[in-house]
Amino acid sequence: MASVYDEKVLDAFLKDQGKLFPEPVAETREEAEEFLTDVLAVVVNSLEEVMDYLDDAGMDIAEMSKADVEAAEEVFAVGDGRYLIVEA
Repeated sequence: MASVYDEKVLDAFLKDQGKLFPEPVAETREEAEEFLTDVLAVVVNSLEEVMDYLDDAGMDIAEMSKADVEAAEEVFAVGDGRYLIVEA
């Protein structure tokens, strides 16, 4: 079974994990994949899907701009239009 966390997703998390955690939780792609699997991180295909996901999860995003949502600490831009959402 293929992972939903491809190299681009794992690299985006490894690069920016400091915005969510004070110390690195992973140093390799393998560690990142294990961590993301453990916390049930989600990959979505657009910022609109990020907003829908956060809204469904109960986060009050009504007053947030798209830029605010994209800058949220639990949202990681993959760089190809997709986003990783990590609820820690």
